[in-house]
Amino acid sequence: MNRRPRAAAARISDDQRRARLARRHLLDPAHRAGSTEEVADALVGLHATDAATVYLSACARLAEPSAGDVDRALYEDVSLVKLLSMRRTLFAVTTDLAPYVSSSTARAIALRERATLLKHLRENTEGHAPWDEQRLARTEREVLDALAARGEATTAELSKDVPALRETLLMSPGKPYEARQSVGSRVLRMLAADGHLRRARPRGSWTSSLYPWAPVPQIPEMDVREAKAELARRWLAAYGPATEADLKWWTGWTLGDTRRAVADVGAGEVELARGETGYVLAGDDLDDDPASALAPWAALLPGLDPTAMGWRGRDWYLSPDHVPALYDRAGNVGPTVWWNGRIIGGWAQRANGEIVWRLLADAGAEAGAAIAAEAERLSAWLGPVRVTPRFRTPLERELGVG
Repeated sequence: MNRRPRAAAARISDDQRRARLARRHLLDPAHRAGSTEEVADALVGLHATDAATVYLSACARLAEPSAGDVDRALYEDVSLVKLLSMRRTLFAVTTDLAPYVSSSTARAIALRERATLLKHLRENTEGHAPWDEQRLARTEREVLDALAARGEATTAELSKDVPALRETLLMSPGKPYEARQSVGSRVLRMLAADGHLRRARPRGSWTSSLYPWAPVPQIPEMDVREAKAELARRWLAAYGPATEADLKWWTGWTLGDTRRAVADVGAGEVELARGETGYVLAGDDLDDDPASALAPWAALLPGLDPTAMGWRGRDWYLSPDHVPALYDRAGNVGPTVWWNGRIIGGWAQRANGEIVWRLLADAGAEAGAAIAAEAERLSAWLGPVRVTPRFRTPLERELGVG
């Protein structure tokens, strides 16, 4: 539960928060970035569960949008790495931030993932030798040896070298949702969660999910408390002012860990528009983003974009009435249309490449012209590429028909 702010706490309006969002999330055209790494650091990390999100989120904020620059960061310079981390979600973060994300969040998730995998291997493997920790460890060593010899390889290619990967798991036997899963896909994802592997350049376009695996140097371990404090500091710099509940939700930490991290960075209290207590970093100039100094702006952001998914409390930038159209039942946001710091609609790409949108609130002629310009900008750099979000939402599905 949020504590009541002290009487001396400054009050931050929704307009001020939206102005800070525009600049700090690089959505104001005057503040767009020069590189994918700059975008990732500004947002702390880019959602990467859907391969296309990294590209669309980065290019929405690049002064010169280029899928090639995202490719460079991910696969040539390897200055962005993907970690299963906050909220058990895949994020692409810079190599500078990776040790903090790994130690604060990803390693604990990997331990839980390993326990779950072993349970499934023991209980659900079909017609093969029993699995235990020793067999899993042996199989993982064989995978790493095979990958070292190959340089990079898909799960199917590695399965030729390591027969155990060809086994299957029967999940939820006898249930209507019974399904078979590949042992190989689960073991490779486990090795990636442990920081031994990375996803290499996809076989096909950047929207493809057919990617090979490549070995990666181990990420250095850090003191967990220090790592949590640094992650909280960077998040507050990008997303503050925000509540304890926002940070707890975004990280997936316990309330105790969240409060300790906020205290460790010396965050100060402010009062938000709805009377909630928000937190900002010490020395954060609360007047550095006056809304009156910001030119009108529009943005078309993809499904799972970090800004739309950045806070648990979203009423200051999203009308609750619009949630059913823009989010799926699991809480995943679809493609959104923004105007001056608010989500006012959604968009989709049709099979012929056309970018279409619908506004859920009347924003006027100026907004319409700005949104059309952003749609043209998006269409220009996408070219022949067609993007379908991994998680379909009602409005996106409806708009995409045609």
